[in-house]
Amino acid sequence: MTPIAAAEPYRVRLADLFEGPMDLLVHLIRKNQLEVTDIPIALLTEQYLQYLEWMDQLNVEYAAEFVVMASTLAQIKSRSLLPLHAEEGEAEDPRQEIVRPLLEYLKLKSAAEQLADRPLLGEDTFTRGVKPAEFAPPGEEEAVVKIGLFELIDAFQKILSGLPEEARIEFTTDTISVKERISQIADLLEEKGSVTFYELFSDQPGRSEIVVTFLAILEMMKLALIRTVQHVGSGIIRIFYV
Repeated sequence: MTPIAAAEPYRVRLADLFEGPMDLLVHLIRKNQLEVTDIPIALLTEQYLQYLEWMDQLNVEYAAEFVVMASTLAQIKSRSLLPLHAEEGEAEDPRQEIVRPLLEYLKLKSAAEQLADRPLLGEDTFTRGVKPAEFAPPGEEEAVVKIGLFELIDAFQKILSGLPEEARIEFTTDTISVKERISQIADLLEEKGSVTFYELFSDQPGRSEIVVTFLAILEMMKLALIRTVQHVGSGIIRIFYV
């Protein structure tokens, strides 16, 4: 699949969103409910490369470190497929090359979260009070988590993959700009206070509308204008004005 060409070149820099290759690996491990010490390297490599392709299509500019990580995963995958010779004996598992830094990264990430005393669940996750009914049916426990870039990519990819073939069009000169989309989303949030992810789209969104909305949300997150959270039980994503 080829990246989408916008009428006005516009890319969101991933570095500005503080998401790196290790964050993507952690996201994939949690998403697939994998054990860090026993990761299926072929699956992890395949999905990692798929995310890089999605970021290209969504006009997200990622740093060279992502490409370096992709090369490292591919190399580990190749080494894992090679048969062991008898004289090699108890050779080290090639996956340890990525497992060790992953475990260290998770420790540092956990320590940083504890030092910041930043809650991950409950209403303290966002600044404005939210009624449980906004997320869950009556009687269902209210629990939300903050989400980042890769969770958003998952949500947008679901919409993109559900488009009929005829709707998968390129950008045209009359496509709304990202700045205009940011203004529209801001007006909507001013009116409602918060919106669900799917409220941002028309009944039959085209590819251009989806990608421009994605870029607008990322830009607003980068500028700390909005906060995005997801309900643990229903999976509903809700966006709040900060």
